[in-house]
Amino acid sequence: MSKVTRRDFLKIVNRVLAATGLAAVFGPVLAYFYPPKLEETPAEPVLVASESELTVGSSRTVSFGRYPALVINTAAGLKAYSAVCTHFACICKWDAEKEQIICPCHDGYFDPSDGSVISGPPPKGLTPFQTEIRDGDIYVSAGDES
Repeated sequence: MSKVTRRDFLKIVNRVLAATGLAAVFGPVLAYFYPPKLEETPAEPVLVASESELTVGSSRTVSFGRYPALVINTAAGLKAYSAVCTHFACICKWDAEKEQIICPCHDGYFDPSDGSVISGPPPKGLTPFQTEIRDGDIYVSAGDES
């Protein structure tokens, strides 16, 4: 059995570090040219929760294609919007105490009845989605608000 000299050991370490460095550089380059396919909005309705889980005044944020959707059970019925703020793409939340959709990043406020801007820097309202109840389960899909 042959001994590994200090020089041979350093060559092996050097090659491993070089390979790691090349992977760190070329990995993102390859990912740039071959990005994963992300759907803007799913073709099929997405399950949000059962009716009993989403009580009046509560909300649920669900994965909805590339961006999340915010589903709110208001006194006027179910409402669903894109959870992405139109100002700087922060994720909006439901504030049950204020009964408003808020963007915590830059103090933007949206009306839960139609997604329009109440105050703050967002230039336009949230994109509405369609809600549907099937067999006691709430679903959200792309389209006009119901």
